[in-house]
Amino acid sequence: MHCFADNLSALAKLDIEVQNIIETANLTKRYAGMQNPAINNLNLKIRRGEIFGLLGPNGAGKTTLINVLTGILKPDSGKATINGFDVQTRLKIIKSQIGIVPQEIALYPSLTVRENLYIFGSLYDIPKSILKKRIEEFLIIYGLENKIKSQVKKLSGGMKRRLNIIAGILQQPELLILDEPTAGIDVQSKVVILQNLRDLNRKGTTILYTSHYMDEAEKFCSHTTIIDYGKIITEGSPADLIGNCTDCGCLEDVFIKFTGRKIRE
Repeated sequence: MHCFADNLSALAKLDIEVQNIIETANLTKRYAGMQNPAINNLNLKIRRGEIFGLLGPNGAGKTTLINVLTGILKPDSGKATINGFDVQTRLKIIKSQIGIVPQEIALYPSLTVRENLYIFGSLYDIPKSILKKRIEEFLIIYGLENKIKSQVKKLSGGMKRRLNIIAGILQQPELLILDEPTAGIDVQSKVVILQNLRDLNRKGTTILYTSHYMDEAEKFCSHTTIIDYGKIITEGSPADLIGNCTDCGCLEDVFIKFTGRKIRE
């Protein structure tokens, strides 16, 4: 819990009170050779405590936005803040407050489960005694306690996904960014992942989540924003989006109505 205390102390010193944990103002990012910006004058607000679904077709700008928020990419114009800190100038502070679970498995395949988690835990300067306890607890929660000595490359796809999430939450982040966390896994692993992410959210972690599984997003998210061509095209709770959309019986219907049926590459 020391990470939360340190982060709150830093905010108090700077006299910052932020209700929105993420804000972007006129954020734009264009890739060389592309006719249209990947993110186009985007104004986004994510309230503290939400499970926020960022939805959109392939190429809509979801991953680009995540890369800007985490400092991997620099925007061409506009501004993004996390916890009131500018991602371009206060990235070191921000990194201590967020966890990131990328779409691709970001683990060392030749190392064991234990070795991977100790490496990731060391990045956040977690005391060894606390880190050991957290690793043991998370391995039990995510059903991997019997795999602690196994090499990652010998794990199933679902096990790797669960381990990928543990690596992203060891520091107990205030904000957890998840890019397709349940892609290509078995139903049992998906249930375990989503159930424990809800528990994490109830304990105070805000979640930013992307997915192509509309049925999953409908049940999991408290708020959803659909973007396309780098712009917000509609947003609200899943229930409100469905209720306000004529002839829409589910979130997938809303998604198709606003983004069309054309297949995206």
